[in-house]
Amino acid sequence: MRSYESLEVFQRADKLALQIYVLTKKFPKEELFGIVSQLRRAVTSIPVNIVEGYTRNSTKEFIQFLNISKASAAETKYWLSFSGKLGYISDPELTELIEQTEIIIKMLTKLIQSLTV
Repeated sequence: MRSYESLEVFQRADKLALQIYVLTKKFPKEELFGIVSQLRRAVTSIPVNIVEGYTRNSTKEFIQFLNISKASAAETKYWLSFSGKLGYISDPELTELIEQTEIIIKMLTKLIQSLTV
């Protein structure tokens, strides 16, 4: 692997973070320090932890950060679902974002498994 940017899981996580940043601009202003803040923090934590782990000095540390990234993806999925229940995200958009998040979780799981072998 040349860099974290070459990892498909990083590329997908980065794209998801951008999509959610754009989406949350449409959320009610009173949610700026609530759901918007939590959702943005969770979704950006996915690629950020991939980057941080990739640049560490050991596979063990990389795996640790990938696990944090995976947990952040699960948290993102929750906040998306919660936002959908409040009517902040349309059903088709919610379905697409949840599917993208689930793909990222599966990819992180496979990457972690490949590094532990």
